Amino acid sequence: MGHAMDTQVKPVVSSRIIATLTGKRILLTGASGFLGKVVLEKLLRTVPDIGLIYLPMRANRKFPNAEDRFRAEVLGSSVFDRLRRDLGDAFEARVAARIRCLPATITASQLGLTDDAYQALAGSLDAIINSAASVNFRESLERALEINTLCLDNLVTLTEVAGGIPLLQVSTCYVNGKNPGDAREAVVAPASGRLARHAQGYYEVRPLIARLQAEIRELSAAHQDPDAREQALIALGQAEANELGWTDTYTFTKWLGEQCLLESMQGRTLTIVRPAIIESALEEPLPGWIEGVKVADAVIMGYARGKVVVFPGQRGCVLDVIPVDLVANSILMALAEALQDPGEQRIYQSCSGASNPITLGQFIDLVIEESRRNHQSYPRLFKRPPRLPFVAVDATLFGLLLKGSQLPLQVIQRLLRIREPEAKLKLLESLATTQQLAALFGFYTAADYVFHNDRLMALAQRMSPVDRALFPVDPSAIDWANYLQRIHLAGLDRYSLTTRRSQK
Repeated sequence: MGHAMDTQVKPVVSSRIIATLTGKRILLTGASGFLGKVVLEKLLRTVPDIGLIYLPMRANRKFPNAEDRFRAEVLGSSVFDRLRRDLGDAFEARVAARIRCLPATITASQLGLTDDAYQALAGSLDAIINSAASVNFRESLERALEINTLCLDNLVTLTEVAGGIPLLQVSTCYVNGKNPGDAREAVVAPASGRLARHAQGYYEVRPLIARLQAEIRELSAAHQDPDAREQALIALGQAEANELGWTDTYTFTKWLGEQCLLESMQGRTLTIVRPAIIESALEEPLPGWIEGVKVADAVIMGYARGKVVVFPGQRGCVLDVIPVDLVANSILMALAEALQDPGEQRIYQSCSGASNPITLGQFIDLVIEESRRNHQSYPRLFKRPPRLPFVAVDATLFGLLLKGSQLPLQVIQRLLRIREPEAKLKLLESLATTQQLAALFGFYTAADYVFHNDRLMALAQRMSPVDRALFPVDPSAIDWANYLQRIHLAGLDRYSLTTRRSQK
């Protein structure tokens, strides 16, 4: 058994990706997040001779220094359970040899480091992976701009001081905004058509950002109450995003960030990786591993708890879900390419919609089928057997229902075959929860666009068969019934709905 475990953690010599990343020193931001943890774990497990992984970690009220926060929020995660079992007593030695925590933040000039510490860091880096982001769909515009847009200038400066090293930016497919049709791996035009495009291909957003900052200052001066100020800045972000062609502040500021990078990194090595809706791991490090509640999970949990029975959406629309390990593999594959062939700007999308689509209707049907057949296997998710159906309804009909129209309510009752007074009451009680979820996620369940990943698939084909096996990125390998019914629901129940930490 010891020999088998040793084999699992040794590098595979014929892997170009592992050979490229071996010895490299990488700054990885966002390591305390869901995707960041999976990228970090994959690097530690698959590239045991990586040079160093630098992790910027801000201290907070709970953890006064970066190392304490890293050990509590990152290393204590169950995402490392597999590697702990594989390495045994050598796990801590691997961590100590390969990871350096930095008392730093990417939102500050020089990352908040002293001059000497900053120069030392820049002199030792080979690449940067930026997976830090504010993914709050209703974030204040000030905060979203700071994290998703403005701080990228600090990373660009670091790449310059470090001698022009590659920068890999994790974005999102949903920078596509309200553009209908095929969404390719290319620079996205704003749906409003109101911004000028530079001859180099990016959109000139610096004047827009300056205007937004001026409006933020005006609103901040006008609201002395912190809560009122926060709500005003949330409303401002939502209004600006909607007017220019996005549904929320998150995707709007991520798009702004892309444009800033495409401008600042002209002639240099920049890779943008855009995931779709990231969900639980297909295989690695553990099937079903997930942290927190993602876009689709909020609706699943609402149904499981009897709080959501109708949702605005079109059964035939594609719900673009991608397992987190395929996204992490895409990032590391693209990083290896950037290191092997520098000087280019590349955009890749990690998504399933074009090559292996699952519709909203299929998604709902698979979840309902498994919950009715096997709900007892998910005791944290289903507190009791599900009694009510769950259907997607036209957005117009849903809007009328929320406004209290009796005709749509009667239609929904007939559609759901609800006759019992208690069930009718639950339907009405669920509307408040449903309305909140619909405001955040309704756009993602009524898509009239399809994300394509042709360039990512071409990149995978340029890699060796060993690399494609070690770092799979192809969503066509996903069996949706098996993934949703056997892997994802079990992962939600085991990992998301418990405070379970690493088994030490």
